[in-house]
Amino acid sequence: MAAGRLTAWLSRSSGLGRGGMIGGRVTLALDPLALRRLGRDRTVVLVTGTNGKTTTSLMLTRALETLAEVAANSDGANMPDGVLTALTARPGAPYAVLEVDETYLPWVADQVRPAVLVLLNLSRDQLDRVGEVRATERDLRAAIGDLTGTVVVANCDDVLVTSAASAAAKAVWVSAGRRWTGDSTACPRCEGRVETQGRHWSCGCGFARPDPDWTLADDLVRTPGGRQVDLDLRLPGEVNRANAALALAAAHRLGVPPHTAAARLRTITDIGGRYRTIRRSRHSVRLMLAKNPAGWVETLRVLDEDTPVVVAVNAQEADGRDLSWLWDVHFERLRGRQVVVTGERGADLSVRLCYAEVAHWAEPDPVTAIDALPPGAVELVANYTAFRDLVGRLPGG
Repeated sequence: MAAGRLTAWLSRSSGLGRGGMIGGRVTLALDPLALRRLGRDRTVVLVTGTNGKTTTSLMLTRALETLAEVAANSDGANMPDGVLTALTARPGAPYAVLEVDETYLPWVADQVRPAVLVLLNLSRDQLDRVGEVRATERDLRAAIGDLTGTVVVANCDDVLVTSAASAAAKAVWVSAGRRWTGDSTACPRCEGRVETQGRHWSCGCGFARPDPDWTLADDLVRTPGGRQVDLDLRLPGEVNRANAALALAAAHRLGVPPHTAAARLRTITDIGGRYRTIRRSRHSVRLMLAKNPAGWVETLRVLDEDTPVVVAVNAQEADGRDLSWLWDVHFERLRGRQVVVTGERGADLSVRLCYAEVAHWAEPDPVTAIDALPPGAVELVANYTAFRDLVGRLPGG
């Protein structure tokens, strides 16, 4: 642990990185059982899924802080190295809320044996790194079946999530809604067709949506006791209300009353810079993150219709090298707007926008792209490394 903390400090001090992963990597190299040791004697909550991990983890952290100190990987470093670094940073914290990349969830869960696992959603992501989403569902289902002492809080409106969570010894079902359905038209159990009517879905094999314990309707969450909690979040969009509903259910399982948790969630205004509005010279720039088709669906819905948009796309290792996901995003929603394309893979994005009949122009540097727009508000949407780099360059980001 000392060696890991020293390495992380050197990384930050030298400007080579933030230290969120390298410290954990060194610790695991010196002690392969370090994660199991550091997770022992804590109440651990794991949060996984394709989208919303960082947001939901922060919400849960805020709620559980009403009980005691919480260790959390709030910087979004969600692979084993980052998880270990978070536990090392607060070795005495009795609670830990850890977002975990869905690919690594089986191994991390086996090491820390969580009290609660929050399963948000499953959809196609970085094909070159994560692989096919149905294979991910099968891996999660097998891992959950081995977690006999874990309560799984899961979104029952998501077919793949329900399939994975059905293996749990104890499941808490939350009806949190879903917009992306492109990966759940076929049953994950028999490959038959999934029929949908409103929020209810079912397959001829008998696999069907379970009755929810918690239900999200607009801005209200109905609890198992029939009471209603008004979310009134400061974060925009239906997707954040869905994250909040799952966070309330998980926090309640650990002893935080829903109204207390909801009050804590209202203190959140941005997530690692996302949704933050910053001032740059003549522009007011709102920062948005979107990494895969399902995430883009939600982001495009909350963009202001009359505001120019700068879209930045990279394809580094953390983003996924494969950019085929661009063709699954309904960029046609940007027609008629002022759009600037930027980032390392701006040319690929430009081709996609041409087919979507979206008028745009290209500017290699994202900051220059902002400056080239007329004075006023700007919506900036970027995928992972493009967003990370921009937050570091923009004042106040």
